[in-house]
Amino acid sequence: MKTVEPFSEYENIVKTLQGQGGFLAVKSRTEKLNIMTIGWLTLGIVWRKPILMIAVRESRYTFQLIENSDDFTVAIPFSDMNKQLIFCGTRSGVQVDKFKECDLVAVPAQKVKTPTISLKNARHYECKIVQATPMDKKRLNPQYDADIYQDRAYHTYYFGEIMACYET
Repeated sequence: MKTVEPFSEYENIVKTLQGQGGFLAVKSRTEKLNIMTIGWLTLGIVWRKPILMIAVRESRYTFQLIENSDDFTVAIPFSDMNKQLIFCGTRSGVQVDKFKECDLVAVPAQKVKTPTISLKNARHYECKIVQATPMDKKRLNPQYDADIYQDRAYHTYYFGEIMACYET
C-alpha cells in the first residue's frame, strides 16, 4: 500500500470511471455493509479541504445505509473488474451478498469505519461525510432531467472529506 495525493492520476481515474466504474462501500451505524458500482464522482477542494463527492439515488439500498453512516470508501480498480462491477451495479444488497457473490474481501480502512475492498492495482479513498445535499429538481437543467431522470429517481450528493488516499 502506497499513500498518494488524492488528485494525482486524475485522468486515469476519470477514464476508469467512464469505462468500468468504481466501487462505493458504505457501512451503516447498525453495521450493515453494502457495495455498489459508481461512475460519477467529483474530486476537488471545498471548505479548504480535499473533498470527494459521490451521488446516490434515493431508490438504492445504499442510500438507506449512507443516510445512517458517518463515512464511505471508494475503490477504483485499474485492472479489469468489469464482471464484478456490472454485478454490483445491477443487483441489490437487500437480496444478495455482493462481496460473497463477486469473491470480494472487505478489509479494514485506515481512518474510517467503513471498510474498503481488497484489490490489487487500485486507488482507494476513505471519506468522512461532511455534507449531504438532495438534488433540487427545480434547479436542474430540464434537458438533464429529461435525459437522466425519466424515472424521477433523483440523487443525493454526499461530500466526503478525504481522510486517506492510497494505492494497492
